Formats: sequence, C-alpha cells, structure tokens
Amino acid sequence: MQVMRKSGILFLCLTFLLISGCIYYNVQSPLTREFDKTEVGVKTGQSSCYSILWLVAWGDAGAKAAADNGGLRVIKHADTKNFGILLGLYHQTTTIVYGE
Repeated sequence: MQVMRKSGILFLCLTFLLISGCIYYNVQSPLTREFDKTEVGVKTGQSSCYSILWLVAWGDAGAKAAADNGGLRVIKHADTKNFGILLGLYHQTTTIVYGE
C-alpha cells in the first residue's frame, strides 16, 4: 500500500514538473518577428483583458486601446504579456505598445 502511495506522489510531482506553467506563468513576448528595422519609441501604452474561472472575461487588450491609454499616435513596436495562475483559473493578457 505504501509503495502505491509513494509511486502516486512521485507521478504527481513529475506531472507538475513536466507541465510548464501549470501553477504560475508570466511571459512577455513580441508581437512581430521582424526586428531588422524595429524602432522602439519613447512613449508606451498598455491595455489588458482578464478572465476568471474560465467563465467570465472582460477588458480590451487591443493595440488601439493601448495606444489611446499611452497617448500614442504612431505605434512602432508591440509586445504581449500573459499572466496566469492555476492553468488559467485567473488569466490576464496585456498588450504593450511603443511609439510616438
């Protein structure tokens, strides 16, 4: 009986180690892959959307909303940031724009 309990705990631990970001994740990445002529402006703006319990979602994470929030007229570069807890039980997506 104890062998089964220990193997079950080991299996559970290995599962959590293999599933990256299942408890917590906070990742920022660019929205483009062409960096040869990328200029990052002096101003930034952000906009976010949220979801809870995979049931309720709200917000505007669009580039226009981020530009409006930062007072930008020209977007030169954009990033996206994803933050989540417990496999997305709580999730936040943020768009970050840089420009003039």
